Amino acid sequence: MIDTAAIKAYFTGLQSDIVTRLEALDGTPFRADGWTREQGGGGLTRVLEEGQVFERGGVNFSHVMGDSLPASATASRPELAGRSFEAMGVSLVLHPRNPYCPTAHMNVRCFIASKPGAEPVWWFGGGMDLTPYYPFEDDVRHFHSTCKNALTPFGADVHAEYKAWCDRYFHLKHRNEARGVGGVFFDDLNTGGFDRCFALTRAVGDAFVDAYVPLVERHLDMPYGERERDFQAYRRGRYVEFNLVFDRGTLFGLQSGGRTESILMSMPPRVQWRYDWHPEPGSPEARLYDDFLPPRDWV
Repeated sequence: MIDTAAIKAYFTGLQSDIVTRLEALDGTPFRADGWTREQGGGGLTRVLEEGQVFERGGVNFSHVMGDSLPASATASRPELAGRSFEAMGVSLVLHPRNPYCPTAHMNVRCFIASKPGAEPVWWFGGGMDLTPYYPFEDDVRHFHSTCKNALTPFGADVHAEYKAWCDRYFHLKHRNEARGVGGVFFDDLNTGGFDRCFALTRAVGDAFVDAYVPLVERHLDMPYGERERDFQAYRRGRYVEFNLVFDRGTLFGLQSGGRTESILMSMPPRVQWRYDWHPEPGSPEARLYDDFLPPRDWV
């Protein structure tokens, strides 16, 4: 039996804990924006803009219901089309101002699909990934090692499976290019019983602060100039492309009539595109493409 009260209590507590830690890092309070949804449910959006460290950051909780699962939620489960649904989760995106600090994304979520006369179908999903602009090997190894340590209790092969899944998922097919250096990603998780699946999801959510915050602390005072900011804005364009074209969470939110302001809080505040631009060979910008974006085993 799925315990929706326990799931909601965990997700709201996770949002609060992460916001508290990020406010301590930035020194700027997050704005709290509660909302309700006409079709059922609502959420709490926590947003920071123009902070001392984060140019924009959002940590969202949502708990929504509807009469029919949208296409983005049934892409891998077509037999569930037409069922009513309940979905809840925490989703965050953090865009630091300093280009030497990476962007990060994390999401943990639960879905329940129901229809009269049948047992509800539930599953968990989530993950986290890192998108650096001027990357450091130690940072990337720390991020991946923290992900691996969180998942090791659930099986020797789980991290490798979810790491590879993340590499496939956060790939811009139209550019044949990774969005960043990956992390872990999983979806449709309902094997092994509710307790195991919920515990694994909690392990991912609880690992985020330890995986990410030390990387920001290491580099937030590094000097940078307009060149670094320019490249950061260019690479942020890839982030926008992925979120608007491929991201299942964004598509689910828009298709289910979600709150647009909360869904699109993941967009970076400053971004640009150039026509057919390529970094100069041997440059720091080229190093991102040559040494970090191709998937590799970091741990």
